[in-house]
Amino acid sequence: MNNKKLVGIVAILVVIALIIGGFYYYRSQEDRGLTLYGNVDIRTVNLGFRVSGRLASLAVDEGDTVAPGALLGKLDDAPFINSLNEAKANVAAAQAQLDLLLAGYRAEEIAQARAAVAQQQAAFSYADSYLKRQQGLWASKATSANDLEDAKTARNQALANLQAAKDKLSQYETGNRPQEIEQAQATLAQAQAAADQAELNLKDTQLFAPSTGTILTRAVEPGTMLASGSTVFSVSLTRPVWIRAYVSEENLSRAIPGTEIEIYTDGRPDKPYHGKIGFVSPTAEFTPKSVETPELRTALVYRLRVIVTDADDSLRQGMPVTLRFNDNGAKR
Repeated sequence: MNNKKLVGIVAILVVIALIIGGFYYYRSQEDRGLTLYGNVDIRTVNLGFRVSGRLASLAVDEGDTVAPGALLGKLDDAPFINSLNEAKANVAAAQAQLDLLLAGYRAEEIAQARAAVAQQQAAFSYADSYLKRQQGLWASKATSANDLEDAKTARNQALANLQAAKDKLSQYETGNRPQEIEQAQATLAQAQAAADQAELNLKDTQLFAPSTGTILTRAVEPGTMLASGSTVFSVSLTRPVWIRAYVSEENLSRAIPGTEIEIYTDGRPDKPYHGKIGFVSPTAEFTPKSVETPELRTALVYRLRVIVTDADDSLRQGMPVTLRFNDNGAKR
């Protein structure tokens, strides 16, 4: 009888030991999974025109979904078209001036310059021979001092005219100076830059969506005079969708960029979204009030950014979510 009691006691102790061991094993296995809490963090941008002008039209309204590159609105582009046409005309004029300098002088102009040199040469030869005759007459006292002085003046004037004609012919034959060509090239480049800016300003009279999103606010209406940069729309960018969460220093080594995790919402607790850790803050901060985990409220934590890979329209800005990943945060 004593043996039976002893066996029963041993059996009971074994059962108790198995229960306790199973409990601690279950807890140890459960602790391997890390659970974090965070919120959906959808980016919001304010869109406006880079140039000022009168708002001509808007193509979307609040609540509309827009695709990347979708036209959202237009400014009155008439003043910008006029500016572009003027800039293009300035480019054409500068190009023509540069072409003229590069081409040099025409053959007809060079021929005229040579004829002018011949004419001035003849005039100088006559004035020089006349001076020599006057000098001979002066030696024989057959002319006055005034006549001799006039002959000298005429000869010097003819020589100056001949030299001017030769210089002009040399200019025509050698072409324009390099400095003049460089100046014309700079003028052309300046005109082209002004034309490029005018063309860019014309393109900026149209406002396009930068990414997929939803119009949150329509701030102005057609007819409004807008300054450059004035907000026209506030847009919520629905792609990509990020989750902002926080991890304690104790579990920081398990939050590795690229780690795949499951994302649960209150609306679909049995059908998780999936995501990857894309960023881990290098600096610690106190847990924000939006995190309701009791053990983290007063702790220093590190911010995580989780990119949702299968997001849909059910994920809204600020929505609370639960993040779970296993295998000690290892990448899959």
